[in-house]
Order: sequence, then C-alpha cells, then structure tokens
Amino acid sequence: MPCSTTPDPPNHRPDPSPNNDALPRGSTGAGSAAVVYETHLHTTLCRHATGDLSEYADHALARGLAGITVTCHCPMPDGHSAHVRMAEDEFNTYLAMVADTRDAYAGRLDVRLGLECDYFPGYESYVENLLWRADFDFVLGSVHPHLPEYRDAYWMGDPTAFKHGYFEHLAQAAETGLFDSLAHPDLVKNMVRDTWNAQGVVPAITGYLDRIAHAGVCMELNTSGLYKAVPEMNPGPAILRAMQVRGIPVTVGADAHRPERVGDRFEDAYDQLAAAGYECVSLFQGRERYRVSIDACRASLTGVAEAQANKADGLQAHRA
Repeated sequence: MPCSTTPDPPNHRPDPSPNNDALPRGSTGAGSAAVVYETHLHTTLCRHATGDLSEYADHALARGLAGITVTCHCPMPDGHSAHVRMAEDEFNTYLAMVADTRDAYAGRLDVRLGLECDYFPGYESYVENLLWRADFDFVLGSVHPHLPEYRDAYWMGDPTAFKHGYFEHLAQAAETGLFDSLAHPDLVKNMVRDTWNAQGVVPAITGYLDRIAHAGVCMELNTSGLYKAVPEMNPGPAILRAMQVRGIPVTVGADAHRPERVGDRFEDAYDQLAAAGYECVSLFQGRERYRVSIDACRASLTGVAEAQANKADGLQAHRA
C-alpha cells in the first residue's frame, strides 16, 4: 500500500498490509523539511523528570524537530503510584504549562498536548473521565509492571505467568479504545530479564498482538529501552517484526525525562523499523492519526545535522 497524504479517520483500523503507513499532511516525502516529532516526553510534575519544558522545546529546535507532544504521567486516584506522577490537583497546572509553551514557541515549534495514562484494571472510568477534560492530541496507554501497585496485584512468583499477564493487560488497554498508542510495549522484560527470551517470547504473545491489531491501536518504539536492564529498544526487533506482519502502526518516542533526550536515537529507531519492514511512522493531532515516511524523517534529521556541521565548519574557518 503506497503512502498517501490523507489522514486516517478516527478509530481507523489499520490495513493488514505491512506497508500500511503513509506520509503526513502537507509532506512530499522528499527534501529535509522538518517532519519529526518527539511524541513521548515528561515534565517535572511527574516527580522523576528534570528541566523546564522550555528546555525540552529548545532541544527539539536544535535537533531539527517539527514539534513535540508532551505526554506526562496522568494523575491517578487513591494515591496510586503518587511518587511518579502529577497529583490530581496539578492537572490544570499541566494543561496551562503546555498551553504556555505552545504560545511561547508559536511559529517556531509545534507543541501538542498529550498524556501518558496507566492502564490498570478497575481504573478505566477514571482515565476516560480525565481524557474528557481537555482536547488532547495524543494519548499513550502504558502498563508499568515495575510499580509497587502492579507487582503487589499481579506478581505471584512465576515469571512466565507475569509476562502473560503483562501482555494480556496491553491487549485489554488496546481494547478499551482509550489510547492512541501503547507505550514501551515489552517493558516487562526488565522485570524478568533472567528468563527473557527475545525470540522465544513471540510465539507466546501472538494472540495478544492479534487483539491489538484488531483494535486498531498503534504501538510505540521507545528508544529509552537502550538504557534499561535489557539494553534494547521497547519493543525489541523480534516483537517489532511480529507487529509489522500484523499491520500494527508504530509511533516513535524517546520517553524523555530530561531535555537532552528529546529525539534521542531516532535514527537508530528508523533503522530498526526499516529492518522490520516498516516504511512509515504514525503521528497524532487532535487524536487523529496521520503518517510520515521513514525516508522523510531521516532526511529531516540529516539535513539539520549537515547544516549544523557546515555552520560549525564555517565558524572554525572564520576564526582561523
């Protein structure tokens, strides 16, 4: 299926073709126009990120990005993992923070409103009501198996059962219809690294991937996995290929918790996507999916890097 410039309608179920992604609105797929977005970054409201949001925006500009989608961890009731997310009474502060940054960078950087929401069985209605409170561009759904609440509820001492439970919850998250993309979708491997078999896990999770594909939800390629206990992106290449075969669209994010990680290792991510058979990545605006060719993404970042190198060479020559 060739790339087109037409955005997908809301809740579009992806075509099972391996090349089901296309170009963004207004893009030709050629040249080095800025088309890349960081779609997963946090703010200090989550209590484990550093740097002002303007620093993230400045780094995105220096990196040559077209924009950023801010996706801080959503509040949860009952003190649920309160140490790693904004408080309920900080939600409006978050909305204002993103709006102020959007205004401050208007005409230079597109700043979009997103949210990373935990999927935890029993809290679906809370998350749904939260999402009605603002006009979001993009919503990530996450299962965080390392959080104490999740471990207490689902860790029974059996790594295999824990892995299956994790992927079951990812599939359930997709089936809620609440989320646009599933974040870091093999994060559990860092909890069970001694028994993790990257190739062997795929046959065991095909049923879950089939359900996610049927739900029409994206899955994320998250570059921060390179810095975790199992040092590879989330997901790893084997699962990424299984996603591609099923026509599951992909978003790319660095999961930046500090400014310098905005757009980090995106070139490597594009290489992994291409190796898996993908031709494009997905982006969201107003919860509507559109697509950008990997070639256009690469050209965008390469053009900026070359311009910066040429500028540095020029300054050095001038000083000489």
